[in-house]
Formats: sequence, C-alpha cells, structure tokens
Amino acid sequence: MFSFKQFDVRDERSAMKVGTDGVLLGAWADVATDCRILDIGTGSGIISLMVAQRNADAKIVGLDIDAGAVADARENVRRSPWAECIEVLQSDIALYETTQKFDHIVSNPPYFNSSLHSPSAERTTARHTSSLDFRMLVESACRLLREGGRLSVVLPSDEARRFRFVAFGRLHLIRLTDVATKEGSAPQRTLMEFELTQSTPMPRCSTLTIHTADGSYSEDYQRLTNDFYLKF
Repeated sequence: MFSFKQFDVRDERSAMKVGTDGVLLGAWADVATDCRILDIGTGSGIISLMVAQRNADAKIVGLDIDAGAVADARENVRRSPWAECIEVLQSDIALYETTQKFDHIVSNPPYFNSSLHSPSAERTTARHTSSLDFRMLVESACRLLREGGRLSVVLPSDEARRFRFVAFGRLHLIRLTDVATKEGSAPQRTLMEFELTQSTPMPRCSTLTIHTADGSYSEDYQRLTNDFYLKF
C-alpha cells in the first residue's frame, strides 16, 4: 500500500503499479477550474484521487478496461475522502459513451509499440499500445471533450514526439514540460497538455528535474508534489 498525505492506494490487482509518471501527471495537470474530468486508463485510481484532492468540486470518471485495476480503483476511491466525486467504470474507451462532454481528460497511456509483450495479458494491456494506441486516444479526446476542453498526458520523451505527430491538426499543444530524472541528464519523460480548439496557440514550455546532482529531490519537484508525498 502507498500512503499519501490525504489518501492511500493499493495496487495489488492492477497490472501497472503506482509510479512516478502517474504522480507527475496528477500533480501537474491544470484541473483547478474543471467541472468534469475523465481519467483514461485509471489503473489503481491514483491520478483520479490526486485530481480530486486538487479540485473536490469536480466530477471525475476513472475508466479502465482491466477488471483488476477497476477493483483496486473502486476500493481506493471508496476509502478516500472523495468517494462521492469519483466514479470508476470498466470499459474500452472506444465503446464509452456519455451525454455530457468533459472539460479535461487525463491519461498515463500505454506506450510500448515494438517491445516483446509480457506473459501477463493484463500487463500487456496496461503497457502496450495494442490496447489503446495513440490515434485512438486522440480520437477519443476529440469525441469526448467539449470545445476548448483539454487533454493532459505523460509519456517517455521519444514517444511524446510521436504522440504530437498523431495529434497534429486535431489537438493543439498548449503546454509542455520535459522531465529529467537527474540534474544534467537528458529528459526521459514529457508532460503535455493539448486543447481542442480551432486556434493555434504557442505552447508554454518548461523543464523539471526530479533529483539534484547529489541525489536529493529538487526544489521544483518538491514544490510540485508537496501536497501528496509524506516525505515533503
């Protein structure tokens, strides 16, 4: 079990475990003014819970295709302070329908394209784009977001470039943060926010380093995650 300042997360049945990527996205996504938020591939529900902590007035739907992940997420939500704010559903995003559009979609999507599949079918579903490729995610965002709604994702930096190519002309990049694991190293992750809009705004770009040269957590990373990690 992972204990955060305001909630706990169990991920025993989830194919993908709690990790830095989910925490980064949950803390970074700009959700303060959103009323309806969709978490695609919610896993254990960590991003939905972080979003609820930051915006307790929002209605959040956590969606996952894997039954084990959904069971974990529902239990984690039930034990959290935001059980009335978050609904967890088991569904393929391609089949998911709603009568109300969303203000914001957040997703820590699968990204392995050519590497060997895991012997575990559940882990393959969680990690490989065979279960949710980038084109499907972009198409789903265009279908489920209101005009002016936003999509926020976290991906390895090389896959982020590929995602931007897929989204080009349909979703416009408005914010990007390259994340380096250690001071002086090349970025390994990229956080991106896209908007469903007809305009073509210039994106706001920044960088974030998790660890300083001596291995301690950087001030920027502590500032970003301070409301969640017990150690800060």
